[in-house]
Amino acid sequence: MLYAVVDIETTGGFASGNGITEISILIHDGETVVDKYETLINPQQFIPQPIEALTGISNEMVENAPLFIQVAANIYALLHDKIFVAHNVNFDFSFIKHQLQNCNYELQCKKLCTVRLSRKILPGHRSYSLGKLCNDLKIKINNRHRAGGDAEATAQLLTLLINADNEGHINNSLGKLSKEHVLPPNLHRSEIDKLPSTPGVYYFKDQKGKVIYVGKAKNLHKRVCTHFTGNNTGKQRQNFLKDIYNIDVEICGTELMAFILEASEIRRLWPENNRALKNFQQKYALYSFEDQNGYLRMGVDKFKKQAMVLYSFGSMLEGYNLLKILIKEHVLCEKLCFVQKNRTACTGYENGTCSGACILKESAAAYNVRVKYAISELKVMLPSFAVIDKGRNEEEKSCLLVENGIFYGMGYISTLSDVKKCSLLKAALQPYQSNNYIVHMISSYVDRFPDKKISI
Repeated sequence: MLYAVVDIETTGGFASGNGITEISILIHDGETVVDKYETLINPQQFIPQPIEALTGISNEMVENAPLFIQVAANIYALLHDKIFVAHNVNFDFSFIKHQLQNCNYELQCKKLCTVRLSRKILPGHRSYSLGKLCNDLKIKINNRHRAGGDAEATAQLLTLLINADNEGHINNSLGKLSKEHVLPPNLHRSEIDKLPSTPGVYYFKDQKGKVIYVGKAKNLHKRVCTHFTGNNTGKQRQNFLKDIYNIDVEICGTELMAFILEASEIRRLWPENNRALKNFQQKYALYSFEDQNGYLRMGVDKFKKQAMVLYSFGSMLEGYNLLKILIKEHVLCEKLCFVQKNRTACTGYENGTCSGACILKESAAAYNVRVKYAISELKVMLPSFAVIDKGRNEEEKSCLLVENGIFYGMGYISTLSDVKKCSLLKAALQPYQSNNYIVHMISSYVDRFPDKKISI
């Protein structure tokens, strides 16, 4: 079994937007290095000053170096049938795989990460960065932050790990079912092993315990693992994986509860790597105000945080559909409700469905009585119901409560609870802030599973 110990220097931190400036490949037979390949590479892009200061590789040094495409065949021949080894292997592998793909070579090989292996085989060190770990282990690094020097140190570390691996961690990592090589370098395998196969919400945390991502899952273990598959070479993904140190979970009775909890937690925590739901906002709302003639007017407009909202909607059409129901049932004027834009009397006045408030024929006092009644009846029109589903165990049921079209909250109740009494449910549930996203999720769910809905 041959290992290819690899180290590269680059122009930046992610493969899709940066190039390789130097590569070193050491072929290791499990005991010692038996072959070596090393070269500077012209990245065909500018090397930033901070990186030049770190590596010592200048733009002048690589000006006459070969392009990657000129050495791609040699690199592929050395790597494709070996076990790819590096310190934080996914970084080096992502660059080389990306560059080889651009040259029509598809690199497929097993990987070993000396960061992850060191945490398992050599526990207890204060840091597992290459420099600090090698210093602890008395491995001298010649020419630090150059591909050759770092690769030689990694090869010595590999030898030490092979000799110290009394529990078979290397063989286990290379097994067909092992996902060790795809895990983030700073995430311990035990964090994955402890994940249940139940619905819930998971929290990725950085080294300081700050939540950097919140997600929901029907199967927590399976969903979390999907984050670490594939070879996305973008900057966002590479930085994201590097920052994951711990995972916390909140088990939910159902996938619907996980969806709602995720939405609420993103709004509460605003994790830097969540984008879609962070940008969610109410779009339209139903308002009421008194005009200069004393008439109460209702209308649908864009959602405004500081305004008094009667009800909010995901679309303008949804708002107008509800408003038209109120107009019809309470004999309101379509013009005063901004459904018609004409300057004269509305068409309802001509056909007898409007008493003439639009042309000041009906008094404001008389018209406003019906508007106020329509507003009060709006709450009656909007549904109140509970969604009862399975809980986290056999002794409980999950419960979500919607009151007058507004999501109140959710939680778990005894299988013997009387779900018809709203006051009792409220006492047992955790309140959550409602929005259209959550209400629509619940509505869609009960449309698919009407037997789980109990009207209150």
